[in-house]
Parts: sequence; structure tokens; C-alpha cells
Amino acid sequence: MDSEGFMHTFQDELKCSICMNYFIDPVTTDCGHSFCRPCLYLCWEEEQAPKSCPECRAVSEKPDLKTNIVLKRLASLARQARASHSSSSEEQLCGTHREKGLFCEADKTLLCGPCSEGPEHAAHSHSPIQWAAEERREMLLKRMDSLWKMTQEMQNNRNQETKKIRSLEDYVTLRKVMIKLQYQRMHLFLREEEQFHLEALEKEAKETGRDLKESVFRMTQQKETLKEMYSMLTELCRSPDTELLQDLENVLEMTELVQMQNPQPVNPELTCWPVTGMLDMLNNFRAENVLSQKMSIHSVRLSEDEASVVFEDDPQGASSEPPSEERFVAWGAQAFTSGRHYWEVDVTRSSNWILGVCKDIWTSDTDISVDSEDAFLLFSMKNDQYTLSTNSPPLIQYVQRPLGRVGVFLDYDNGTVSFYDVCKGSLIYSFLPSSFSSPLRPFLCLRSPG
Repeated sequence: MDSEGFMHTFQDELKCSICMNYFIDPVTTDCGHSFCRPCLYLCWEEEQAPKSCPECRAVSEKPDLKTNIVLKRLASLARQARASHSSSSEEQLCGTHREKGLFCEADKTLLCGPCSEGPEHAAHSHSPIQWAAEERREMLLKRMDSLWKMTQEMQNNRNQETKKIRSLEDYVTLRKVMIKLQYQRMHLFLREEEQFHLEALEKEAKETGRDLKESVFRMTQQKETLKEMYSMLTELCRSPDTELLQDLENVLEMTELVQMQNPQPVNPELTCWPVTGMLDMLNNFRAENVLSQKMSIHSVRLSEDEASVVFEDDPQGASSEPPSEERFVAWGAQAFTSGRHYWEVDVTRSSNWILGVCKDIWTSDTDISVDSEDAFLLFSMKNDQYTLSTNSPPLIQYVQRPLGRVGVFLDYDNGTVSFYDVCKGSLIYSFLPSSFSSPLRPFLCLRSPG
């Protein structure tokens, strides 16, 4: 093989088998084949899992691939050599002096040596066109990396919104059952109010579901726009140097506008409608001072998931500030074995709390472990946002969080535990009827300002 044939073969090895152009940001899969990162990502985006090599179909175990630096440098040199010797290099000659072109960094224009030394450009910075183009390709690759990460994040957000739709539909179905059971305890004249409540829930659920579906649609559109912009940048990377340099600014402005138009996730929240006369009825079964025993604690957890600590003191003792909150639990000295009992708990000054009833409490020093199968609890947690949930089974409550007093109603004989927003006179959640066979004790755990 002569030197020219060898050089041609060598240059072919620096080309991506997908786009048939010199590599841009090459990566190597587990099987040893190399491709442009944009080509491989876009190829994998169209495939179903698992991700496989486009050439030999071997499954790639590590989708997060690193840039092949040596291959990237060789491809860059080959691209520059092609630009220097190709017939199209006439584009890089000065029309006046017929000399090889330079790129003026200040004016973003092509010049020759004599023109660059003229009074108009002498004070500017100049570089060979091939060098300038490679620098701009690196800029594009960084922007493409940002776009791709946003594309993947958008896909994850879209999946979460889709899950919310299914979860909300199931929750609405369950909530309809709870509302019907609640109204069955009321007098017959409340049937009209019950119908209004159900219709309002249905309407609000449809509106919230529509918002979630629109959110999914917007995220799908944004993902496609991001992919289109990513493909556009990929094509611009492959374009001739002069076209790349002339179009770069406009394309970068377009990508910045697209990246600023990110849709925000929807936080579904249903209205708790008041039930006429409900609190008056519950107060007929009011029990006073049910939470008579109290102790300070360090941590509280559910025993079936020891890794899920509800809240606890700083384990490292990293904060030098004095503690601003007191963490404590309280439970009833009396355990109920029959009848109906109603009590209220003030959670106005606490963001994190747990309340309800449990069969028993085990304490070890200042750590509390509650078996979730033996408890009927309502949780309020504040991390990035407030979360209201129940256990047995774990269930997010898509209703507004109570800000004042929470009522707890234990109907032991009928096997139900219900929670109420006292300020609104509305139902928060009611566990479906079950059979109680053990004594149930009131329980409260919260953070309160010290």
C-alpha cells in the first residue's frame, strides 16, 4: 500500500460509522467500537432498553461514556488536514491577495495575511480558520452536553408527571369511597351536600388531571425541541468552517431561548370541602387529655423500614447553634378497646408531625420505633415542600395540609380511624373499615419551637 492509500485508510478509521464524518466528541462502547457521542445518543434515544452498539449490537453496560481524548485529537487533526488540502479550500483564500485565510476574532470575518496587517485589523487577534473552527466546535460540544442533560432530565420529569396521573386517578377512586362512607354516617338531609361534594371533587380532579396531562404534553414538546436543537448543533458541528463561524451566534441565541423555556411540574392538590355538622357530631364523642404521657426524643422511625427516619437530631452535631426545636412524643395513658372517641391536636407551630393511634409503643432511650402494621397514622413532612401522607399502606394525600388543629376520630366498634381539618370542618382521610382486636393508644410525635 502506497503512502497515499495508507493515509486514506488511516483517515477512514477516524470517521464515525453512523454519520460517516470525522468524529466529534468520540466515545468508545464496551465492545470497543467508537462513535460520535451525539450520533450514539440520538441512536440510543430511538431504541428500547437495553442500549446496544449500533455496529455489532453488543449490549452496553455503561451508558455514561467518557470522551476518547486521543481519538478526538486525531479526528481534529484529520479534519484540519482535509480543510487545508480539499478543493473547497478556495473559500479560505482572500479575494484580493489570493492567500490562505485567517479568522478575525474581533470582527468575526475571514482575512489573509496582508489584510490582517492593515490598519483596520492590525490591532485585532487572528487565528487560522481551522483552529478557530475547532475552538468553536468545542463551544458547541459544551452547549450540546448541556442540552442533552436537559433532555434526559425532561424525560425523567415527564415520567414522574405520568406516574402522578395514574396515582391521582387511583387516589380519586379511593377518596370517592371514603366520602361515601363518611356521608353514610350523616342524616338523610345531607345527601344533596354529598352529591355536590362528589361532583366538585370530580370536576376538580378532571381539571387537575388535565393540568397534569398538559404538563406532560408541554414536557414532551420541550424534549422534542431540545432534541431538534441538539441535532441542529450536531449538523452545525459537521458544517464547513466558514458556515459554522457565520451561523454560530444565531444558533447559540436560539439554544439559550429554548433552554429558558422549561415547563414546571404540577403539584396536584384537591380541595377539602366542609361537611355540614360533622364537627358537632364528632364532639359528642370528645375525649379530653388523651395524650397525657410525654417524653423528649432523638429520632422516630417505622420499624418495617428502618432506613426511613422521619426526623432526628443532627447525627454529626455539626451545628454550633443552640437547638431551636423540641422533639417529643406523647401517647395516651389509656388504651381504647371499644366505643367511639374523638380528640384534637394543635399542629399550628409544627411543620413535621405524626399523629393517630397505635397498638403499642416500644422505647429505647430516646429512640422511638413504631410498627406501621400496628398503627394508623397521618404524617406531615416538610423537605423541599410539604407532604401529607398516611401509612398502611403508604399513601400520599392530595389535599391541602391542615394549618391549625387536627381532629382524630376512633370508631373502635366499626374498625375506622379518621382525620379532620378542624379549621375547615373537612375530612382529611379515613382508613377503610377493618377489624380491631388489640387495644389502641393515641399517639403524637412532633417538632415544636423550643
